[in-house]
Amino acid sequence: MSKCSFALLAIASALTAAGADRPPIVGVAHIGLKTSDLGAARSFYGHDLGFAEAFSLDKPSGGLMLTYFKVNDRQYIEIFPELKDPAEDRLSHIAFETTDARKLRDYLAGHGVKVPDELKPGLDGNLSMMVQDPDGHNVEFVQYMPGSPHSRSFGKFLPDTRISEHIIHVGVTVKDRAAADKFYKDILGFREMWHGGMRDDRTDWIDMVVPNGADWLEYMCNVVNPSPKTLGVMHHLALGSSQRGRGL
Repeated sequence: MSKCSFALLAIASALTAAGADRPPIVGVAHIGLKTSDLGAARSFYGHDLGFAEAFSLDKPSGGLMLTYFKVNDRQYIEIFPELKDPAEDRLSHIAFETTDARKLRDYLAGHGVKVPDELKPGLDGNLSMMVQDPDGHNVEFVQYMPGSPHSRSFGKFLPDTRISEHIIHVGVTVKDRAAADKFYKDILGFREMWHGGMRDDRTDWIDMVVPNGADWLEYMCNVVNPSPKTLGVMHHLALGSSQRGRGL
């Protein structure tokens, strides 16, 4: 075997070892969005898009914290009625599903990512944690647990009226691709699937597939001093076309 082959084998072995202690990240779990008009949000996601409002969660102090519009058994659109300022970003967070949240917490801590000291079931009964990516976006990782509203709702709240059965990706703005890649690619194991742009000579978006599934995160690049309206476009979810219901 040549020296070059030995070198390639060593690199491949190192990459395998680096991901060996990272539990699977299997897909997009949800996107969290803020609104100042819950009625309008319910009309859009429930009536217009046909998603069932499967359940909601109250604050410990009282009052609605968020409500869940179900896309499929493992994907939701979370709506938080907490937008106070029209100039505020509507994005609360993005979330990905993992099979072992505690192991992922330990893995991220070992790679220098700031994580919670420990994980306990949240108000929804699932194990989850929130971290920040290099651009300051809140990124949640969730493990669905038996007895949670999500698990109890498996097979339910899936009307034929829903416009789609699948969130295929979520998108966030990225200022520094190298920094984003260090987090999403090098640490989390996302891999580039495709990139494109508004012009042939520029890359405006980069699609990064989760390491153990087919959903992806879309880097939205070259976004300078965006208005709230522009952020509302750049921070987004994409629904896959469906043969059920009304389609896209």
